[in-house]
Amino acid sequence: MRKITWVIAVLLLGITSACTSTPSLQQYYVANSENPNFLTLDLPVGLLNIEKAQLTEEQKEGLGSLKKLNVLAFKKTDANAVDFQKEKAVIKSILKNEDFTELMKMNTEFGKATIKYLGDDDAIDEVVIYGDNEDKGFVVVRVLGKNMNPARMVQFVKVLEKSDYQGGELSKIADFMK
Repeated sequence: MRKITWVIAVLLLGITSACTSTPSLQQYYVANSENPNFLTLDLPVGLLNIEKAQLTEEQKEGLGSLKKLNVLAFKKTDANAVDFQKEKAVIKSILKNEDFTELMKMNTEFGKATIKYLGDDDAIDEVVIYGDNEDKGFVVVRVLGKNMNPARMVQFVKVLEKSDYQGGELSKIADFMK
């Protein structure tokens, strides 16, 4: 009887330690999709209005490896300043996970931004772009695709510069953060 109790205790300890209190980024998106402080968008790459005829072969390859963008934005107001700090801490703890590899950090006109990815260097499964501003809020963009690589992500940024993404779904993010 003592052995059975010991085995059950070990199994429970193993199960408990396997569960973490920090949600995955996907779980965080789903959990906050109905929260009024957040704007969530799922955008197929086709909504970027990119004219493929004007792209180089390398840019076409980069675009071809992308599937969709998941956007989650938190707009900071005086009324939700405490929630903003809490949610920002949760996102940062998720992105500190050792599964994420940092690609680059940058300062933008919006604020500070970090680009990280999940997967191998030559076969990235997901790229995460996170940016925050103490006055406006934060934005998390998940770029989902298949066999993406860092060089293709640079090409994706160049492709975005050529796209006509004003209006439509992407303008909701800019309007939301104003």
